[in-house]
Amino acid sequence: MTPPLIAVIGPVETPLLQAWIEHYRTLGIHDFHLALHLPEHALPGTEHRLREALARCGIVPALVEHGPWHETTNAHLRDRLRAEAGEEWHLIADSDEFHTFATSLDEAIATAEQADHTVVRGLMLDRVTRTGELTAWHSREHTAGEKGEGWREDLDAAYPLGGWLTHRLLLGDPLKIVLARAHVPLSTGNHRAPGHHPADGQVAVVHHFKWRFGVEADLRRRITRFTCGTWTETSPAVRHEAARFLTHLRDNNGRIDTTDPALAFRPVTLDHTPSTWQDEAHPILTQWRPAPPGTNQRR
Repeated sequence: MTPPLIAVIGPVETPLLQAWIEHYRTLGIHDFHLALHLPEHALPGTEHRLREALARCGIVPALVEHGPWHETTNAHLRDRLRAEAGEEWHLIADSDEFHTFATSLDEAIATAEQADHTVVRGLMLDRVTRTGELTAWHSREHTAGEKGEGWREDLDAAYPLGGWLTHRLLLGDPLKIVLARAHVPLSTGNHRAPGHHPADGQVAVVHHFKWRFGVEADLRRRITRFTCGTWTETSPAVRHEAARFLTHLRDNNGRIDTTDPALAFRPVTLDHTPSTWQDEAHPILTQWRPAPPGTNQRR
């Protein structure tokens, strides 16, 4: 049985939300358990805009919450959604994460079940523009009910490169749990399932479309509000990662340096995984560790 999708949706652009829904429908997902979280800086009318976009896709959000974006906010909402989502597998994704699987979603689950595993692992592949500019994404118009291929092609054309920005530049955690049994608890950010070991073998690609117009202001806001205590944090890691990214932008005229060999940006699409993916992914999955406090240099 195809699992339900569990996600917390912030004030994301409507075209990206629609593309995200279409992407998961191409994987066979038909049951969306979504929460909307609207922080205090969301523009007036954001909830209405998101509700309308979801309604056009035949989806009603299960939860809506307004208020500060504490570091644990999404996890609390995610767990409330999971409690109502059934007793089998759950697919977990953020609204800027587009999962792809080496074969299919059904086969990924079957492989895990055959090995008696309760989670399936993924790894972030950061998607950026060819020049590294932080551009807004505007899809061309699509007719109602059109299949997801058009949306996917538009997204791939806008952000054609994939690389290792999160863990090599930001020193952030690139690991993701993409599928989990209902009873398996997940850490904040869906990076870990404490006490549960992911299945060996193929690693799902988590195409990470975070690096768009608006992310710079968002990260500056995080630093300010976590620092002053308006938003609460569980560790300073989020602020430190944001600061590393802002420093990189400052040093590169407001762009991501897509020519940096350490970041390994290369052409990718949602339908084509690099042939070296599994060989690159496994060392990261086994060797990545959190950056020690005070670390400023890439590893």
